[in-house]
Amino acid sequence: MTKSQIIWITGASSGIGEALALKWAVTGNRLILSGRNRHRLEIVAEKCKGRGVEVQIVAFDLTKMEEIAEAVEKVQSAVPRIDILVNNGGISQRSRLIDTPMEVARRIMEVDFWGHVELTRQILPFMVKTGGGSIVVVSSLTGLFGFPMRSIYSAAKHALHGFFETLRLEHFRDNIRVTMVCPGMVKTNISIHSLSSTGQEYGVMDKGQENGVSATDCANKIVKAVKRGRKEVIIGKKDVIMPYLKRYIPWLFYKIAQRIDPLG
Repeated sequence: MTKSQIIWITGASSGIGEALALKWAVTGNRLILSGRNRHRLEIVAEKCKGRGVEVQIVAFDLTKMEEIAEAVEKVQSAVPRIDILVNNGGISQRSRLIDTPMEVARRIMEVDFWGHVELTRQILPFMVKTGGGSIVVVSSLTGLFGFPMRSIYSAAKHALHGFFETLRLEHFRDNIRVTMVCPGMVKTNISIHSLSSTGQEYGVMDKGQENGVSATDCANKIVKAVKRGRKEVIIGKKDVIMPYLKRYIPWLFYKIAQRIDPLG
C-alpha cells in the first residue's frame, strides 16, 4: 500500500505545476498549491478535490520575502511534515543579453533563483526536524548549457544546480533528497509569459514548444523520478541530446546550437 504524502507545489496554477498536482491527486495525499494567481489555484484545487484529495491553497509571490515567510509559517502550522517540496514557479526570457536592462535581469533572478532559495532555506529546518523528505527543483535544459535569448534565465537555472547540489551533499544524512528536473520543450505557456527586454510579456508561443512533450507526460516522468530517488532527470524529445553533446562532443554541440532558432 502506497504511503500517503504531503506535497507542496509552487507554480501550481498552470503548466507543469498543475500537471503535477493532478498526478499526485491520489486519495490519501494532501496537496498544498502555491502561486500568485489565487483564482487559477482554486480552479486547479477543485480538479484535484474531484479526485478525492485534500487541498490547501497558499498564494504568495516568490519575489516578496515577507510573503514567503508568511507562507512557510502557514504551512508549518497546518501540516505535521512536508514529504515533497516542488520548486516549480518561474518565468522565462526572450531577449538578447545586450538588450536586457538590469531591472529585468534582477526580476528573473528573483523569481527563478532567489525565491526558491529563500523558500527552501526557510522550510528546510522543518523538513529535517520531521524526518526529511524530497525537494524537487524544476530547472531546464538551459540549466545545463547556455542558449540564445535566455541569458538571465539560463544563469538562474545554472545557479539552482549549484545551490541544490550543495544542499543535497550537506543534508543527505538528514534524509533530504534532491531531484533536479531539466525539461526541454514542454507544451505550456512559458514562452508567452516570458519577459521581453522591456519587461513586458513576450506574448508569443515558440514554434518548437508547440511540438514539445505535454505537461502531463512531463509530470509523469517527474513523479517516477522522485519515487525512484533520481538525482537528475532530463525530459524532452530530440532536444534531450543537447546536454550529452555538450559533455561528450562539444564541437558538435556548438555547431548545432549556433544554428538553432532561439524563437523557433
